[in-house]
Amino acid sequence: MSTLIKNGRIITAEHDYSADIFVEKEKITTISSNLNIEADNVIDASGKYVIPGGLDVHTHLDMPFGGTTSCDDFETGTKAAAFGGTTCIIDFATQSKGTRMRNALDVWWKKAENKAVIDYGFHMIVTDLPEAHMEDMSDMVREGITSFKLFMAYPNVLMVDDATIFRAMQHTAKTGALVCMHAENGNVIDLIVKQALAEGKTAPIYHALTRPTTAEGEAVNRSIALAEMAGAPVYIVHLSSSDALDKVAEARDKGLPVYAETCPQYLFLSLDDMNKPGFEDAKLVFTPPLREKWNQEKLWAGLKNNTLQVVSTDHCPFCFKEQKELGLHDFTKIPNGGPGIEHRMQLMFDGGVRQGRISLNRWVELTSATPAKMFGLYPEKGTIAVGSDADIVIWDPEKEYTISAKTHHMAVDYSMFEGKKVKGNIDTVFSRGEMIIRNDKFLGKAGRGNFVKRDTYAGAWK
Repeated sequence: MSTLIKNGRIITAEHDYSADIFVEKEKITTISSNLNIEADNVIDASGKYVIPGGLDVHTHLDMPFGGTTSCDDFETGTKAAAFGGTTCIIDFATQSKGTRMRNALDVWWKKAENKAVIDYGFHMIVTDLPEAHMEDMSDMVREGITSFKLFMAYPNVLMVDDATIFRAMQHTAKTGALVCMHAENGNVIDLIVKQALAEGKTAPIYHALTRPTTAEGEAVNRSIALAEMAGAPVYIVHLSSSDALDKVAEARDKGLPVYAETCPQYLFLSLDDMNKPGFEDAKLVFTPPLREKWNQEKLWAGLKNNTLQVVSTDHCPFCFKEQKELGLHDFTKIPNGGPGIEHRMQLMFDGGVRQGRISLNRWVELTSATPAKMFGLYPEKGTIAVGSDADIVIWDPEKEYTISAKTHHMAVDYSMFEGKKVKGNIDTVFSRGEMIIRNDKFLGKAGRGNFVKRDTYAGAWK
């Protein structure tokens, strides 16, 4: 079906102007003033912004972790994403130790097919990389899996050693792919955790207090050094602290291809929020943990000055009842992760644009354009342009909304931002030209989302 969007104010990373948009056969075909074209649907966007759909490049849907599985699958998670103005995600397929990457990819394809509401891609989490498996990385790149995540944390579970990281980076330097790093000093943290437990410190807040910012800063610095030696770019995921941000800034000042993302939880929550009675703090157990509040303004400054290029969510939800409660008497048994896929765009608009921290263009850049460029999806996604996919969000800057587990669409029984009032929310959401949300009603269907084969980092940033 064809759609004509009239009278909207179009906001991209580079532009801010008024025009009409004509959509046909999943693509934007015409952008001009005062279009007079026959269309199946005509939408009046007067007083509203027309923006490219958001890209969340860090999600963990239907992911086994900590003896359980994240509670949003590819249907509930992508539906919630759409209600938040996100029209494409990149999820993490996880290689199990002792298996091939191909096994993980096959498992994740089955998780997503017939369920995803919006388009999706995959990163590959590498936990086992003997020399015999190096060609698997090349195979992944040819198939559009052009980024690989490695962990410096979670010993004996996900963590790999520096030699493995270096070898992976050498390979991506040749293929044009991108290594994403979870940067925390896992061995030192593991020792601090054991010491805390021995002292009887078992409450949820000790998850945060046993993961110091220096452990993040050190690991970020080490991952940058490894990338420099390998001649490869590196992308730091979920950066949470000033200590880590300083290391990225130093590297970028040297001209190194170092990039980083942060997440709304680090911009809007802090250790001050972990003072709830009983076991409630378990709702805010994720990794890296919450930091002292003063780190927030440092991160906002990093977003403004481009030390940080992307805002993603690290959406990895576990229900408070039954799942988080696995760690009722031992914080190390609380599944790490929190829900956020639905509210990224709202929080960044309300707390960023409306508070004067970032511009409208920068909002789109952080949540849509740069993620698309960084991970090989631009300009098909991440912009409003002729020939681009018609992933379009009509955004009402005056629409007020209260974030709550009672009204969100994620399959989790709590919200990290419960009761927070925001101004600015979706009006209408299109995915490849199909209207999937209108008037707060879901019009799409499970399985309509497509797997997107991505270009390489090198291809995206030529």
